[in-house]
Amino acid sequence: MKLILHIALRLSLALVLILTVWAVFFYVTMVDEVNDEVDDSLEDYSEAIITRALAGEELPSKDNGSNNQYYLTRVSDEYAESHERIRYKDSMIYLIEKEETEPARILTTIFQDDDGDYYQLEVSTPSIEKDDLKDMILVWIIILYGALLLVILIVSAWVIHRNMRPLYTLLHWLDSYQAGKKNEPLRNETRITEFRKLNEAAMRYAKRTEEMFEQQKQFIGNASHEIQTPLAICRNRLEMLMEDESLSERQLEELVKTHHTLEYITRLNKSLLFLTKIDNRQFPEVKELNLNELLKRYVEDYSEAYGYRQITVGVEERGCFRVTMNESLAVALLTNLLKNAFVHNVDGGRIRIELTADSVEFRNTGLEHPLDREKIFERFYQGSKREGSTGLGLAIADSICKMQGLRLRYAFDGGEHCFEVSRF
Repeated sequence: MKLILHIALRLSLALVLILTVWAVFFYVTMVDEVNDEVDDSLEDYSEAIITRALAGEELPSKDNGSNNQYYLTRVSDEYAESHERIRYKDSMIYLIEKEETEPARILTTIFQDDDGDYYQLEVSTPSIEKDDLKDMILVWIIILYGALLLVILIVSAWVIHRNMRPLYTLLHWLDSYQAGKKNEPLRNETRITEFRKLNEAAMRYAKRTEEMFEQQKQFIGNASHEIQTPLAICRNRLEMLMEDESLSERQLEELVKTHHTLEYITRLNKSLLFLTKIDNRQFPEVKELNLNELLKRYVEDYSEAYGYRQITVGVEERGCFRVTMNESLAVALLTNLLKNAFVHNVDGGRIRIELTADSVEFRNTGLEHPLDREKIFERFYQGSKREGSTGLGLAIADSICKMQGLRLRYAFDGGEHCFEVSRF
């Protein structure tokens, strides 16, 4: 998940919680204010009636055109003493004007006149308008709540994106950076101290990576030269010694075994050095290649070896597989898979190669059971030990595919071992 989305998600959760608490508090406060206003109007109406009643003046008409109503009744002393002097409640009342029952807010007041008699006054006002007002308040709170949340998120995302632009520039530069190649200099001017320090750290580590890369290249080159030279000298001396006619047959056999061992060590050393170069990405030069042409060229070169073991080879082209990669790596990939299909085949077996626009598949006969898919691409793993095999061919092919963004898969289908190189 991108950083800006991660921040937006957490900010949304926090804002939803904060604004929800605020909206509930605001709504409760507004409803309480509405009720207070209604109660205040009932108190004013009640006081006006009580004042007139105590003064002996004429009371307001009950059919004055408003929906407000009042009822004034005399009560006993016991009733007055057993009830609260002022009470509020919500109830249903019958409106004479409309001839229907509707909810209303009722204020009940018990008071005493100059003669000591108790009276109970009930004044009521319909609460329909109050309920409509509360509903409108709720609707507008929800609308404002959603709009406020959306605006805050948009503004926050814009501010974060603007402030994080130096980070995105640095990430883009790091994604395109490749050791051993000529890389564009980092242009990331910023006034933010943390980002300046991050840029400086990235430049320091890039410089250190270049130095280590050059050291590794030099070491690999030196190792290749220093090891291959004594191996070649040993092989030449053995070959010269094997030409000595005074050697016994047993001595000659031992020299031949030693010579084969040296050849194996030489191939193993070359394979390990090549694999190390792949891991260190020391093949920066790339170009567009036609794998169909490369494959057919090497199949023809190996035709004599296949004929010696009576192995039939068929190439079926259903498309042209083009890739952009280093040519040496492409050759190593194809030849290692060809060699694997040959070495682990049986005499009189077959190899079938199928090419499409997005893949190349090698199918060969061999062992009549599948290999271990978990270990098949590990270094030095061999399903069955074969002469001339170092156990690194498939490991090299797998490393090349991973380096070039390709996928190498193994399957056992119809008694054949299948190795497919394809795009992701």
